[in-house]
Amino acid sequence: MRDIITDRLNKIEDLEQRKMLKNIMQGIFTNLMDYEENMFKSLEERVFSEIENKEKKYDIYITSCHKNKVDPVEEFLHPIFEEDIEDKKYDIKEILQKLKNREKVKLFTIFMNCSYITIKGLTDNERSYEGKLITDKGIYKIEIKLEQNKKYMKKIEKLYDIFQRNSLSWRTINNPYANKFFDVTLIKCQGITEEEEIKEISLNLEEYEKYKKIDIVPLWNIEELNLKSSGFPVPAIDKVNFEHILSLKRLGACNGYLVDTEEEVRYIKRTEEELTIVSPKEKAGSWKVLKIVQPQLEQIRKGEYKLASNSRIDGFINRFSQKQASIIRTRGEINRIVNSFEVSKDFELAVIEIEDKKEAELTYDMNYFIADDIRVGNSKKIMKLKFTTYLKDSPIIYDLVSFLVSEIQLYFPEYKCEGELI
Repeated sequence: MRDIITDRLNKIEDLEQRKMLKNIMQGIFTNLMDYEENMFKSLEERVFSEIENKEKKYDIYITSCHKNKVDPVEEFLHPIFEEDIEDKKYDIKEILQKLKNREKVKLFTIFMNCSYITIKGLTDNERSYEGKLITDKGIYKIEIKLEQNKKYMKKIEKLYDIFQRNSLSWRTINNPYANKFFDVTLIKCQGITEEEEIKEISLNLEEYEKYKKIDIVPLWNIEELNLKSSGFPVPAIDKVNFEHILSLKRLGACNGYLVDTEEEVRYIKRTEEELTIVSPKEKAGSWKVLKIVQPQLEQIRKGEYKLASNSRIDGFINRFSQKQASIIRTRGEINRIVNSFEVSKDFELAVIEIEDKKEAELTYDMNYFIADDIRVGNSKKIMKLKFTTYLKDSPIIYDLVSFLVSEIQLYFPEYKCEGELI
């Protein structure tokens, strides 16, 4: 409106009339427009404040890096397992004893920087590979096998249980790296003695050698804390349980907090500066809390491996839909769900088809641990979601599609959702 008024005033050729009209407009209409804009802004803020985006505090960010590049004082990203950054030590006596007893001997873990299709070929293949074990006294040929390391998948499964105990809705964790870690298992080694000391281990994965990465560590924005109760437990309203109050003031109100405990907990409530745990536990003590650190712009670094997240694009429609219990089962709603995630900027949902036949799967379910006890999997029709993308050569392309498809699967349990790139 201001631009329109300025344009019209500039078209007036009579300077006296232009000056007079300009004074009138600045004295009356400009103030009126300012008032109108402020009222619209106030109304918008009021609507948004009534539908608070509490989900944003529980966004999970995940990436990977070399263990030598892990910053121990960084506040944002932390190793999923702290022991991953420790140097590996080998006990030659223990290794020989396990080989003698035909037990598994895990040497170390490697990261395979390749697509899900290649990973699937590796897991389906039980072949062995050759390597070398170098000691202080000689070089020995060894035979090894690769076994998929599932501890990162199990960590996410445990996180799902923690979300349930904290009465929070679950969003699929976008972890495109969890299935790319493999344990190097020793199955044969001859000639080595207990008196020797292992200096180095090398292996040749043949056609998979180009994907092999050593000492890669997955990181996420979850920090494990032990917080002590503030003061003494206060009897709850039911006069049976006790309220244990944990102060969050110095930890940051913008972050998410989850109580991870095996003890009996009735319920947990959260305010801006406090976390209240209602439990039969009478004595004050410490509680294990997961702090989900939400990043500032300067903390989001660009490394060798893409930073992935399950963060949604903040907007009124997305906030409003989270408050609704019913699901609108339309193609438009599926598009809205896909486009609500920040990762969707790299993809476009082109086609949705319902099929009867099952083909070779190019994606996988990231929520495999959520069981559907009502519907039998074999009786479900296939909902095929076909995407287009410019990330054709990315090794995590099928993992990112799997994330989007897994989230759609939560909304449409009556179908078996699968993804495809076209």
